[in-house]
Amino acid sequence: MIADLSKSERETLKAVYRHSKDGREAHTGVLAETLGVTPGTVTATVKRLADRRLIDHRPYHGVTFTNQGRRTAVALIRRHRIVERFLADMLGYSWNEADRLAPTFEHDLPAEVEERIFSALNRPRTCPHGFPIPATEEDDIPSMPPLYELEAGDQAEVALPSSTDPEVVSFLEELGVRPGVLVEVREKHPFDGPVVVRVGGEDCTLGERIARHIYVRKLESTERRAPDSSRSAAIGRKTSRKHTPATKPETGATPASKEGSGL
Repeated sequence: MIADLSKSERETLKAVYRHSKDGREAHTGVLAETLGVTPGTVTATVKRLADRRLIDHRPYHGVTFTNQGRRTAVALIRRHRIVERFLADMLGYSWNEADRLAPTFEHDLPAEVEERIFSALNRPRTCPHGFPIPATEEDDIPSMPPLYELEAGDQAEVALPSSTDPEVVSFLEELGVRPGVLVEVREKHPFDGPVVVRVGGEDCTLGERIARHIYVRKLESTERRAPDSSRSAAIGRKTSRKHTPATKPETGATPASKEGSGL
């Protein structure tokens, strides 16, 4: 099915998945904004996908998946994330550069080559952003809550969407908060107050808005480990750091609805 789809149809399916989580409908206006095309272009693409029974679309309502459409969308996301991993691990691109470059050739990638790349990369669990790579034939991808939804004592691995504002990315980089890093919530202040997290053996303070733009995979009790044992926490870390309120970059933060833009 994937090989029969045009690039615009594939990108539309990925966008529908991003905006139709938890049973929601994806509206064509939102899809047009995400894809950077006109609403008329999206409507035409949606009609073609509906004709192929990959989505259901009611006029003046939103778009939802058929079972086959959801499986196809997840397969497309899997391919994108594998290509991102190849660009980052084998060619040295940063995680946000990998997301930008992946669509340029992922659509022409034969399924056989996709699987060989995945095996050559030692079957990675996540993309460079920290989001999971779904298994073959999966029809859903585990959701990742914002860091702010965790409670004191919770540990989690970080994921950052490619749409995260560059100023915020730079700010978090200074704190050592980057995709794949392990963090532990030390304190969570009430009434939408900040959270204190330990990363790389040091504590830092993140404001509520920033913490809602960081997505995480919460570790189960059997996975817990020392926070400073994260595989990437120490990379590029400054030698000393105090509690740092995350205030200035919040004005440029990307809305949480953009989660998954690293698809």
